[in-house]
Amino acid sequence: MPSKRLLVLKMSISIDGFVAGLNGEMDWMLASRDEEGAAWVTATLSAAGVHIMGHRTYHDMSAYWPTSTLPMAAAMNEIPKVIFSRSGEISAPAADAQLYTDWLHPEYAGSDLVRDIAELKGRSGGYILAHGGASFAQSLVAADLIDEYRLVVHPIALGRGLPLFPELASPLNLELVEVKSFKAGAVAKRYMRVR
Repeated sequence: MPSKRLLVLKMSISIDGFVAGLNGEMDWMLASRDEEGAAWVTATLSAAGVHIMGHRTYHDMSAYWPTSTLPMAAAMNEIPKVIFSRSGEISAPAADAQLYTDWLHPEYAGSDLVRDIAELKGRSGGYILAHGGASFAQSLVAADLIDEYRLVVHPIALGRGLPLFPELASPLNLELVEVKSFKAGAVAKRYMRVR
């Protein structure tokens, strides 16, 4: 029986476990970004078979990536996407409606997160790459659906904000499989879920 493909979560995180400030601020990541780190992220994006994200993240990304000239834009624009919404529907203001059909004609999912992820894992292709927001990532963590965590840890403590692991039903056992330090101070860490 062929093995199922993995669900990989890639996120930036502060040293005290926050993925954004209390109001979703993410500018704190900029001071520790560099070309070497960007190349690592580009490689992670490019190896995915599908990108999954919540509808708010999709809205933000679809307004940016189609016209971006960054090296990672090709992976963001060319790899298929699946947008998740708890209601199973994506609603957008009329002015933004075209965004939801233009950026690589995404699939829609999410009314049953566990079932939808299992269906994606059963397909062939490269790994499933999950992009945050915090809420979507927290939902994947809470349902214990993530097989691999690729966390870029930035050298900053926020003190408060939106955590990646707000409430775990039980401890989450992980195995550290790779560490990569970047000149600007961020550290990429890959953890596999131990089941």
